[in-house]
Amino acid sequence: MRQLTSQLTVATQGRKLYDITAEVARWARQAGMVTGMLTLYIRHTSASLLINENYDPDVIADLERFFARLVPDGDPLFAHVDEGSDDMPAHVRVALTQTHLCIPVLNGKPALGTWQGIFLYEHRRMPHERCVLLHLIGE
Repeated sequence: MRQLTSQLTVATQGRKLYDITAEVARWARQAGMVTGMLTLYIRHTSASLLINENYDPDVIADLERFFARLVPDGDPLFAHVDEGSDDMPAHVRVALTQTHLCIPVLNGKPALGTWQGIFLYEHRRMPHERCVLLHLIGE
């Protein structure tokens, strides 16, 4: 068994789902392992990771509309507004999604389904630089 780690930096331009599938798959392929387990972990409390459909852009737009309705910016319920009206809603969105993903690696690539992609979900309205740690264990 071997282990490799790396870091993927994603410059976001505000609230949106950013498809990072190609970058993650490229790193996994370059790692040279045939089989293993790939773990992705985001080191932030206002951005998350998702696996979702990457074919129809309506899916991504619908997800954002759903979250906007579920956790609206500026909701008077929230006291934590230190960084603006999207501060606490961003933390709630992270609590409802994921900060890490585990993806099997088969034949040197992430074993995603036909229409699956890996997304970094930026929950803040302003641009940020996000860090995703990659860890691959296998052979």
